[in-house]
Amino acid sequence: MRDHHPRLPSSPGFWRSPLRGTRFTSVLGLVLLVGITVLFVTGLVSYAAYNPGLARVNDQTPDKGVLGFYLFAWPTDPHWLYRLTQGLHVTLGITLIPVLLAKLWSVVPRLFTLPPARSLAHALERLSLLLLVGGGLFEFTTGVLNVQLDYVFPGSFYPLHFYGAWVFFAAFTAHAVLKVPTAVRAVRRRRREEGGLVSPRPDAPTVSRRGALRFVGGASLLLLATTVGQSIGGVWRRTALLAPHGGADPGGGPNGFQINKTAAYAGVGTAETAPEAWRLVVTGRAGTVRLTRADLLRLPLHSSALPIACVEGWSTDDQWWRGVRLRDLAALVGHDGDPPDLFTESLQRHGAFRRAALRANQVADPRSLLALYVNGEELSPDHGYPARIIVPAAPGVLNTKWVARLTFGDL
Repeated sequence: MRDHHPRLPSSPGFWRSPLRGTRFTSVLGLVLLVGITVLFVTGLVSYAAYNPGLARVNDQTPDKGVLGFYLFAWPTDPHWLYRLTQGLHVTLGITLIPVLLAKLWSVVPRLFTLPPARSLAHALERLSLLLLVGGGLFEFTTGVLNVQLDYVFPGSFYPLHFYGAWVFFAAFTAHAVLKVPTAVRAVRRRRREEGGLVSPRPDAPTVSRRGALRFVGGASLLLLATTVGQSIGGVWRRTALLAPHGGADPGGGPNGFQINKTAAYAGVGTAETAPEAWRLVVTGRAGTVRLTRADLLRLPLHSSALPIACVEGWSTDDQWWRGVRLRDLAALVGHDGDPPDLFTESLQRHGAFRRAALRANQVADPRSLLALYVNGEELSPDHGYPARIIVPAAPGVLNTKWVARLTFGDL
C-alpha cells in the first residue's frame, strides 16, 4: 500500500533506518529482561537492608501498603554483603543505559502508530507500553542523579524511586509476558525480516545490525569500566570516572577515605563536639548513664575491619575501626546477655537519617562498635568525631556519625 504521508511520524515511511527489525529489538529486549530483573531484586534487597519493619525512622517510603512487604532481618555476615548487592545494583543500572536507549530507539515507531487503540486488549498493551517507557526513563534518570548526588528531582529520592520501581516493573512484567515468546522466536530465526519494525523504504545501511549491537555492547562495557571501580575500591577507584564528583575532599592519612556528608553540611560544630561539651547519653532497662569520651576510652576497646557502603553504589576498602562494642554499652544499662534493638540519635541537624534503628542481631555482633578511632587515629570531624556507629553489612546511612544518644530496647 502506498504511503501518502511519509512526513508524519505515524507513517511507516517516516522511519527509514535499515537497522530496525524484530530480531535487533529482541536481542536488546532479552538482555534487558535479565538485567532489569536483577536490578529489581537487588533494589528489594537494598530495601531490606534498611530494616524497614524495625522503625519508621529507617523507612523513607510512607503509606507504601502491600508494596513495602518486609523481606527478612538483614544479616551481618558476610560483612561486605551490602557493598556487593548495592554495588551490583548501581553498576548494572548504569551499564544497561545504552541497552535501554537502543531498545527505546528501536521501537519508537510503534509509539506513533494509528489508531492508538484497535481493541481493548490493544489499548491495555499501549497503556503498559506508556508506563514501561515512562517508568524506565524515570527510574534510570533518578538513579543516575542520586548516584551523582544531584538531588534536583522534586521530593525525596527514596519514595520516588521506590514507587517508580513498582510501576515500572509491573509494566515490564506485563510486557515481558506478551513479548518474550516472540523475542525468542525472532532471535532464533535467521531468515530475512519483513513487516513489523522493518522500514518499507529503508535508507542505505552504513552499519550492519550486528555492528550496531557491538556498538551498544561497547558503550555498556565503557560505562562498566568507568563505574565499577567505586564499588571494588583500592587502586580501581581511580578508574571510576563516573563516581560521584564534587564532594568533600577527605584528604590523606588514616581518615583519607570517602565522605558523603561533612560536619559543616550536617550542622555539627566544634562547640558541640569538644570534650568539655559532648556527652553520650545511653538509656536502657536499668536507666540512663551519661559518658564523656574519656569515660568511653576507659571501657574495653575492640577493633573491627569493616567497609562503608552507601546507597549511591560507592564503598570503601575495609577500614580499621576501634571503639566500644555496642553490646557492652547495652550491658551498661541493664541488658546483659542478648542485647535488644538500638535507636541511635545524632548531633546532625540537616539531611536524612539523623536518627536510625539497628536490629538486635546487629547490636549483638562483636564487630559492631561505637567507634572512636579509625586506622589508628581519632575520627576526623567529617568522619563522625567524637563517636560514630559502625556495623558490618549495614548501609552507610545506618552507621550514624556524631552520635549523641543511644537507646536500647525493643522497637
